[in-house]
Amino acid sequence: MLAALSIRDIVLIDRLDLDFGTGLSVMTGETGAGKSILLDAFALALGARGDASLVRPGADQGQVNAVFELDAAHPVFALLDEGGVESQGDLVLRRIQTPDGRTRAFINDMPVSVQLLRRAGAALVEIHGQHDDRALTDATTHRSLLDAFGGLEIDVTALTQAHRDWQFADEELGRHQALMAKAQENAEYLRHALEELETLDPQEDEEAALAERRQLMMNAERIADDLNEALDALGGEGTSLARLGAALRKIERQKDNASALLEPVAAALARVLDETNEARETLEAALRATAFEPNELEQAEERLFALRAIARKHKMPISELPALAARIKTELDAVESGEGKLTALRQAASEAKAKYTERAQSLSEKRHAAAKQLDRAVMAELAPLKLEKASFHTKIETSDPHEGGPAGIDRVAFWVQTNPGSQPGPLMKLASGGELSRFMLALKVVLAAKGSAPTLIFDEIDSNVGGATAAAIGERLARLAGDLQVLAVTHAPQVAAQAKGHLLISKQAMSGEAGDAVVTRVAVLESGDRREEIARMLAGQTVTDEARAAAERLMEGRA
Repeated sequence: MLAALSIRDIVLIDRLDLDFGTGLSVMTGETGAGKSILLDAFALALGARGDASLVRPGADQGQVNAVFELDAAHPVFALLDEGGVESQGDLVLRRIQTPDGRTRAFINDMPVSVQLLRRAGAALVEIHGQHDDRALTDATTHRSLLDAFGGLEIDVTALTQAHRDWQFADEELGRHQALMAKAQENAEYLRHALEELETLDPQEDEEAALAERRQLMMNAERIADDLNEALDALGGEGTSLARLGAALRKIERQKDNASALLEPVAAALARVLDETNEARETLEAALRATAFEPNELEQAEERLFALRAIARKHKMPISELPALAARIKTELDAVESGEGKLTALRQAASEAKAKYTERAQSLSEKRHAAAKQLDRAVMAELAPLKLEKASFHTKIETSDPHEGGPAGIDRVAFWVQTNPGSQPGPLMKLASGGELSRFMLALKVVLAAKGSAPTLIFDEIDSNVGGATAAAIGERLARLAGDLQVLAVTHAPQVAAQAKGHLLISKQAMSGEAGDAVVTRVAVLESGDRREEIARMLAGQTVTDEARAAAERLMEGRA
């Protein structure tokens, strides 16, 4: 609920600090005292359009702060969280208006856009009357209000999920169809490319291996000559290898006679012979590697040329050709197996649409039933509000399921017929100012706390009515205040008498350095002062004892 309102330098208000409580509070005062100014200031804090004329003459800026005490589960906190605004405990909406027409908006002292401030304000307060841009006159809210009245929120949530599932299934089908179409267009090219790659069968590291082998074969003759020369040096004629072997055998036969002396010698000679034999084997293996078929070099060069040609064709390194072949095979497999998947996706999309359609039609039937109940309940409230000749109708236009959205296939609007024989039409277009406010009151009484902001403001809802009608308005405002915080600007003593809190708005002349000025003042009235104000509202300028007694009777009969 609205806990406090602080206004600085707005039109006739120089400084004003107000506290608010639960239930019904009224604001009364002479015409022109500043009640509308107070509401204009409050609307500014809720995100209404700014205006340079709102700044009090001579002031550098105007400022309005509105403090709200809310349940932690209130949906406004989710809205603020999406907007990146930290919100804990009380919620403070602040708006600064400058004389050049610019404004700044803050929530909990954090700068925000006016759009976010307006959305938060709409979730916190509804103003009915001269500020109807925040009221039930917005037809886009009528469907959600009907759903709240009928207790259909769970059905709407389920339908929204069904619509989301349907859209997802359709998107999956569309993506696969596009993939299939593209794949079919390229299938012949892909088959040819895959055949080329599979015939060539490139390996990941083949280019480097081929290049190395080619280099070896190109220099094989010279390399073989060098290897043969080294091999001859090890084991050819004139080498000492045979003599070393014979010497080793002789020394080994003499080891028993001088083991300490000869064993190191024998070991050294054995190592020399082993290393020499290993070197010879290595040379022979290298020599064998230089031997190749006469056409092998030509074959290696042809393969290397073929690999490089197909790599250029596909604009990639040779090392990536195996992966390309795998990708092409996957695409072709998708073409071949895609028809089966396409059939499955079509079935899934059809089933999702059917589920959505079923839920949408079921919800539509429930809405039509709820609309009849809502119409009867509102009609029952109209006669006491001096709208006995008027009628109220919840108009539902139902579209084809394929045109439905997350909230269903129904467009809902509140229509009225103000007099018998006249043409019915949208509530906002047909109802006059006073009628509109009373229609809003009837709706709000019926809807109670369902789908409503926690604070309701009714601006002169009792215009041009009196007596029993004003009393009926007051009773309904009091009844509504049992669930919500209600603030009402009123000229009707019957309405004021129903209030729990009473604010008197007045003008006061002040003198200062800049000369005489008029400012708006607000006084909180207690029981005795309340009776005097209600008596004034009954009698006019001259308050009589009879008026005071009548005021007392009205206050004693407060609901």
